[in-house]
Amino acid sequence: MTDYPFSYPTSIGKSDATSITLLGHDLAGELMGRVSFGELAFWLVAMRRPEPGELRVFEAVLVALADHGFTPSAIAARLTLTGAPESVQGALAAGLLGGGSRYLGVTEDCGRFLAAALAAQGEELPTDEAGWDVLAVAAVKAQRDAGRLVPGLGHPIHKDGDPRTPVLLRIASEEGLKGPHLTLFEAIGRTHVVVIGRTLPLNGAGVCGAALADLGFAPDILRGFALLARAAGLLGHLAEEMRNPAGSAIYRAADESIRYVPPDVPPARS
Repeated sequence: MTDYPFSYPTSIGKSDATSITLLGHDLAGELMGRVSFGELAFWLVAMRRPEPGELRVFEAVLVALADHGFTPSAIAARLTLTGAPESVQGALAAGLLGGGSRYLGVTEDCGRFLAAALAAQGEELPTDEAGWDVLAVAAVKAQRDAGRLVPGLGHPIHKDGDPRTPVLLRIASEEGLKGPHLTLFEAIGRTHVVVIGRTLPLNGAGVCGAALADLGFAPDILRGFALLARAAGLLGHLAEEMRNPAGSAIYRAADESIRYVPPDVPPARS
């Protein structure tokens, strides 16, 4: 073995000619067939094995975020595959690159918003529903006074309620894992109309961010879980695109709908 004057420490994994070690365990002998992919994903990030209840909540989050139909990310992935059918990796990456403030990124944004509101409250958290409602109103008002939208509120399709939200809240409650982030998120759902003047649904991406934060994950990593989940959905879209292509029809529909508007061009010089 060549001696290098550098050291790159890692607690994730290593391999040699005869074995692969992951998280301190023999991959082939101790993990394969014994650990689910969801459990492994949690373990890799948290550097601890999840408890059964934590795993149930975590995997419910992954399922909730896996797909939402022909979203821009799914369309981007399909169109990329249409143009480069040899590049599944490019198509998958194209779909994931749109995970921002409107799609997928809300999971991180909501977790960050809730964490900041709780941190501003300090160690003395409310002890009853009325107290949580007061905190929720203050958090929403501060966000709106700063000219920002409240992450986790509203949905372009599920205007009367996102079906994922009550299910994840129920699962977290059943497992004893409805912590301060989810509790504050629920209170925002009850009280935001006082500040905003209209009622909006608590969306699935937001409740997922709150649930992940209650599992102990830092806001900076939350979008990664949304992307991990959506990668599975995008792979499904790409497999379907290979079987029953829609990309070419999407492209033709867009192309045939274009209305060319000539720019204001100054006269050419004589």
